[in-house]
Amino acid sequence: MKKFLIATVVLLGSISFAGAEQYRVGISVMGAGFEADGAKEVFSGDHSSNTTSTKRTIDASTEKDGAEGAFALASIFAEYQINDQISAGINYVPHSSDSEETENVQNREVGAFTAQATNKVKVSFEDVITVYALANLNENVYGKIGFMQVDLITEENLGTGGAYGNATLDGYTIALGYNMDLADGMFVRAEAAYMDIDGTTLTNSNDSTKSVSADGITGYGAAVSVGKSF
Repeated sequence: MKKFLIATVVLLGSISFAGAEQYRVGISVMGAGFEADGAKEVFSGDHSSNTTSTKRTIDASTEKDGAEGAFALASIFAEYQINDQISAGINYVPHSSDSEETENVQNREVGAFTAQATNKVKVSFEDVITVYALANLNENVYGKIGFMQVDLITEENLGTGGAYGNATLDGYTIALGYNMDLADGMFVRAEAAYMDIDGTTLTNSNDSTKSVSADGITGYGAAVSVGKSF
Protein backbone atom coordinates (compact mmCIF):
# COMPACT_ATOMS: atom_id res chain seq x y z
CA MET A 1 0.00 0.00 0.00
CA LYS A 2 2.71 2.52 0.96
CA LYS A 3 4.75 1.73 -2.17
CA PHE A 4 1.61 2.30 -4.22
CA LEU A 5 1.08 5.70 -2.57
CA ILE A 6 4.71 6.80 -2.99
CA ALA A 7 4.78 5.80 -6.68
CA THR A 8 1.59 7.74 -7.40
CA VAL A 9 2.74 10.86 -5.55
CA VAL A 10 6.06 10.83 -7.42
CA LEU A 11 4.22 10.48 -10.75
CA LEU A 12 1.85 13.37 -10.05
CA GLY A 13 4.69 15.47 -8.70
CA SER A 14 6.80 14.97 -11.81
CA ILE A 15 3.87 15.91 -14.03
CA SER A 16 3.08 19.04 -12.04
CA PHE A 17 6.50 20.56 -12.68
CA ALA A 18 5.66 20.52 -16.39
CA GLY A 19 2.80 22.94 -15.76
CA ALA A 20 2.59 24.21 -12.21
CA GLU A 21 -0.46 26.36 -13.01
CA GLN A 22 -2.38 23.14 -13.66
CA TYR A 23 -1.80 21.71 -10.19
CA ARG A 24 -4.54 21.56 -7.51
CA VAL A 25 -4.43 20.52 -3.86
CA GLY A 26 -7.19 20.40 -1.29
CA ILE A 27 -8.98 18.70 1.58
CA SER A 28 -12.27 16.82 1.64
CA VAL A 29 -14.73 15.71 4.31
CA MET A 30 -17.05 12.81 3.44
CA GLY A 31 -19.88 11.11 5.25
CA ALA A 32 -20.27 7.53 3.99
CA GLY A 33 -22.26 4.40 4.76
CA PHE A 34 -20.96 0.92 3.94
CA GLU A 35 -22.55 -2.51 3.84
CA ALA A 36 -20.87 -5.91 3.57
CA ASP A 37 -22.92 -8.08 1.20
CA GLY A 38 -22.95 -11.76 2.08
CA ALA A 39 -21.10 -11.30 5.38
CA LYS A 40 -20.89 -14.69 7.06
CA GLU A 41 -19.08 -16.82 9.62
CA VAL A 42 -18.00 -20.40 8.88
CA PHE A 43 -17.17 -22.73 11.78
CA SER A 44 -17.26 -26.29 13.05
CA GLY A 45 -18.62 -26.89 16.52
CA ASP A 46 -21.54 -26.08 18.77
CA HIS A 47 -22.84 -22.52 18.56
CA SER A 48 -25.47 -20.57 20.45
CA SER A 49 -27.72 -20.81 17.41
CA ASN A 50 -26.62 -24.29 16.35
CA THR A 51 -26.79 -27.51 18.40
CA THR A 52 -24.94 -29.70 15.93
CA SER A 53 -21.18 -30.20 15.61
CA THR A 54 -21.26 -30.24 11.80
CA LYS A 55 -19.72 -27.46 9.75
CA ARG A 56 -21.98 -24.44 9.66
CA THR A 57 -22.22 -21.21 7.72
CA ILE A 58 -23.99 -18.41 9.56
CA ASP A 59 -24.96 -15.15 7.85
CA ALA A 60 -24.35 -11.97 9.81
CA SER A 61 -28.06 -11.15 9.64
CA THR A 62 -28.92 -14.52 11.26
CA GLU A 63 -26.76 -13.75 14.28
CA LYS A 64 -27.88 -10.12 14.27
CA ASP A 65 -24.23 -9.15 13.84
CA GLY A 66 -23.69 -5.78 12.24
CA ALA A 67 -22.80 -5.87 8.56
CA GLU A 68 -23.15 -2.13 8.10
CA GLY A 69 -21.16 0.89 9.17
CA ALA A 70 -21.19 4.67 8.88
CA PHE A 71 -17.98 6.67 8.74
CA ALA A 72 -16.77 10.26 8.54
CA LEU A 73 -13.70 10.44 6.30
CA ALA A 74 -11.32 13.39 6.06
CA SER A 75 -8.83 13.28 3.19
CA ILE A 76 -6.27 15.25 1.24
CA PHE A 77 -5.96 15.27 -2.54
CA ALA A 78 -3.72 16.47 -5.36
CA GLU A 79 -4.63 16.80 -9.05
CA TYR A 80 -3.01 17.55 -12.34
CA GLN A 81 -5.13 19.11 -15.10
CA ILE A 82 -4.19 17.28 -18.30
CA ASN A 83 -6.36 19.47 -20.54
CA ASP A 84 -9.55 21.54 -20.32
CA GLN A 85 -11.70 18.45 -19.77
CA ILE A 86 -9.57 15.84 -18.01
CA SER A 87 -7.64 15.81 -14.72
CA ALA A 88 -5.80 13.02 -12.89
CA GLY A 89 -5.53 12.89 -9.12
CA ILE A 90 -4.91 11.00 -5.92
CA ASN A 91 -6.90 11.11 -2.69
CA TYR A 92 -5.55 9.82 0.65
CA VAL A 93 -7.34 9.31 3.99
CA PRO A 94 -4.64 9.77 6.67
CA HIS A 95 -6.67 8.35 9.57
CA SER A 96 -8.34 5.04 10.42
CA SER A 97 -12.08 4.40 10.61
CA ASP A 98 -13.43 1.78 13.00
CA SER A 99 -16.59 -0.25 12.67
CA GLU A 100 -18.86 -0.97 15.59
CA GLU A 101 -17.89 -4.01 17.64
CA THR A 102 -19.99 -7.10 16.95
CA GLU A 103 -20.21 -10.28 18.96
CA ASN A 104 -21.61 -13.79 18.95
CA VAL A 105 -21.67 -16.57 21.51
CA GLN A 106 -20.34 -20.07 20.86
CA ASN A 107 -20.83 -23.11 23.09
CA ARG A 108 -17.68 -24.96 24.24
CA GLU A 109 -17.27 -28.25 26.08
CA VAL A 110 -15.22 -27.89 29.25
CA GLY A 111 -14.87 -31.36 30.76
CA ALA A 112 -18.37 -32.65 31.40
CA PHE A 113 -19.88 -29.19 31.15
CA THR A 114 -20.84 -26.85 28.32
CA ALA A 115 -19.65 -23.26 28.67
CA GLN A 116 -20.32 -20.25 26.49
CA ALA A 117 -17.48 -18.24 24.93
CA THR A 118 -18.07 -14.76 23.53
CA ASN A 119 -16.33 -13.65 20.35
CA LYS A 120 -15.99 -9.90 19.80
CA VAL A 121 -14.73 -8.47 16.52
CA LYS A 122 -14.41 -5.05 14.93
CA VAL A 123 -12.50 -3.88 11.89
CA SER A 124 -10.56 -0.75 11.03
CA PHE A 125 -10.06 0.72 7.58
CA GLU A 126 -6.64 2.34 7.16
CA ASP A 127 -4.61 3.96 4.37
CA VAL A 128 -7.53 4.47 2.01
CA ILE A 129 -6.01 5.57 -1.31
CA THR A 130 -7.90 6.48 -4.48
CA VAL A 131 -6.28 7.23 -7.83
CA TYR A 132 -8.84 8.83 -10.13
CA ALA A 133 -9.63 10.57 -13.39
CA LEU A 134 -11.94 13.59 -13.37
CA ALA A 135 -13.84 14.72 -16.49
CA ASN A 136 -15.55 18.12 -16.76
CA LEU A 137 -19.04 17.64 -18.19
CA ASN A 138 -19.66 21.39 -18.42
CA GLU A 139 -18.33 24.52 -16.75
CA ASN A 140 -19.24 23.31 -13.25
CA VAL A 141 -20.39 19.68 -13.31
CA TYR A 142 -17.87 16.83 -13.42
CA GLY A 143 -17.79 13.05 -13.33
CA LYS A 144 -15.08 10.98 -11.63
CA ILE A 145 -13.96 7.36 -11.69
CA GLY A 146 -11.21 5.93 -9.51
CA PHE A 147 -9.33 2.85 -8.35
CA MET A 148 -9.24 2.30 -4.57
CA GLN A 149 -7.04 0.38 -2.14
CA VAL A 150 -7.71 0.05 1.59
CA ASP A 151 -6.04 -1.88 4.42
CA LEU A 152 -8.54 -3.91 6.45
CA ILE A 153 -7.29 -4.39 10.03
CA THR A 154 -9.16 -6.76 12.35
CA GLU A 155 -9.31 -6.24 16.10
CA GLU A 156 -10.80 -9.21 17.92
CA ASN A 157 -11.23 -10.76 21.34
CA LEU A 158 -12.16 -14.38 20.70
CA GLY A 159 -13.28 -16.47 23.62
CA THR A 160 -12.88 -19.53 21.41
CA GLY A 161 -9.20 -18.63 20.79
CA GLY A 162 -7.13 -17.56 17.81
CA ALA A 163 -7.28 -14.41 15.72
CA TYR A 164 -8.13 -13.24 12.23
CA GLY A 165 -5.55 -11.59 10.03
CA ASN A 166 -5.52 -8.40 7.97
CA ALA A 167 -5.95 -7.81 4.25
CA THR A 168 -5.52 -5.19 1.53
CA LEU A 169 -8.67 -4.76 -0.55
CA ASP A 170 -9.13 -3.29 -4.02
CA GLY A 171 -12.17 -1.49 -5.34
CA TYR A 172 -13.49 1.33 -7.48
CA THR A 173 -15.54 4.48 -7.08
CA ILE A 174 -17.67 6.62 -9.37
CA ALA A 175 -18.86 10.09 -8.48
CA LEU A 176 -20.76 13.09 -9.77
CA GLY A 177 -19.86 16.54 -8.50
CA TYR A 178 -20.24 20.28 -8.77
CA ASN A 179 -17.21 22.59 -8.79
CA MET A 180 -17.25 26.35 -8.18
CA ASP A 181 -14.16 28.48 -8.77
CA LEU A 182 -13.49 31.32 -6.34
CA ALA A 183 -11.03 34.21 -6.21
CA ASP A 184 -7.26 33.73 -5.99
CA GLY A 185 -7.32 30.20 -7.39
CA MET A 186 -9.55 28.82 -4.64
CA PHE A 187 -12.42 26.42 -5.37
CA VAL A 188 -15.12 24.46 -3.56
CA ARG A 189 -16.81 21.20 -4.57
CA ALA A 190 -19.80 19.09 -3.57
CA GLU A 191 -19.81 15.45 -4.62
CA ALA A 192 -21.90 12.27 -4.36
CA ALA A 193 -20.08 8.95 -4.75
CA TYR A 194 -20.66 5.22 -5.00
CA MET A 195 -17.93 2.79 -3.86
CA ASP A 196 -17.48 -0.94 -4.45
CA ILE A 197 -14.69 -2.83 -2.65
CA ASP A 198 -13.75 -6.48 -3.16
CA GLY A 199 -14.58 -9.00 -0.46
CA THR A 200 -12.19 -11.22 1.43
CA THR A 201 -12.05 -14.31 3.64
CA LEU A 202 -9.97 -14.35 6.82
CA THR A 203 -9.18 -17.66 8.56
CA ASN A 204 -8.73 -18.13 12.30
CA SER A 205 -5.02 -18.50 13.11
CA ASN A 206 -5.66 -21.32 15.61
CA ASP A 207 -8.42 -23.20 13.79
CA SER A 208 -8.62 -23.44 10.00
CA THR A 209 -12.27 -24.57 10.24
CA LYS A 210 -13.26 -21.09 11.38
CA SER A 211 -13.33 -18.08 9.08
CA VAL A 212 -15.16 -14.83 8.48
CA SER A 213 -15.83 -13.41 5.04
CA ALA A 214 -17.70 -10.80 3.06
CA ASP A 215 -18.57 -11.17 -0.60
CA GLY A 216 -18.10 -7.45 -1.15
CA ILE A 217 -18.38 -4.03 0.47
CA THR A 218 -20.48 -1.29 -1.11
CA GLY A 219 -20.99 2.25 0.04
CA TYR A 220 -22.48 5.63 -0.72
CA GLY A 221 -21.04 8.95 0.33
CA ALA A 222 -21.37 12.72 0.07
CA ALA A 223 -18.32 14.97 0.27
CA VAL A 224 -17.48 18.66 0.48
CA SER A 225 -14.03 19.80 -0.67
CA VAL A 226 -12.05 23.01 -0.66
CA GLY A 227 -8.80 23.56 -2.51
CA LYS A 228 -6.47 25.83 -4.41
CA SER A 229 -5.12 25.83 -7.96
CA PHE A 230 -1.51 26.75 -8.76
